[in-house]
Amino acid sequence: MTHPGNVAAKGTTAADRYTERLNVPWWMWLPTAAVAAVLAAEVGLGAPGVRSWLPLALLIPLSLVSLWWLGRIRVSVGEAELQVDDAHLPLEVIADAIALTPEDKRLLMGQASDPLAFVIQRPWIAGAVQVVLDDPADPTPYWLISTRHPEEMAQALLSGRERRLAVTQP
Repeated sequence: MTHPGNVAAKGTTAADRYTERLNVPWWMWLPTAAVAAVLAAEVGLGAPGVRSWLPLALLIPLSLVSLWWLGRIRVSVGEAELQVDDAHLPLEVIADAIALTPEDKRLLMGQASDPLAFVIQRPWIAGAVQVVLDDPADPTPYWLISTRHPEEMAQALLSGRERRLAVTQP
């Protein structure tokens, strides 16, 4: 089952591959532009000439580009690796993938956090997946990745790991 925003690669199933973009929700764009417009109007208030419209011309596009930049992260589970933005993790080193509830995510981001963990967290996304690593050469105990569909991502990671291990073992 593929959700909007998730793209299964051609010739694969959702269990074989998972892709998601951690974009900013649509309802955050209008308030952000409105706040930028109010701030720009305050800065340019009473200024003559270019100084009256220049804050509007700069702050509104800058705030919208900032929202786009915050939502640029792409998470994908491929045939051989988990890719989160420009970080890559071979599926063979994954010991477990745990779908987290918002409460579990909050706990792992706070009291139970490990300073060596690799974290990609977006506050507007409630769910997450904890990817526990089994790599003696890497001191990172786990990756914590925000996702809108934690169960699907965890299943894709585990099935991809099993498939990779079956291929690499004699």
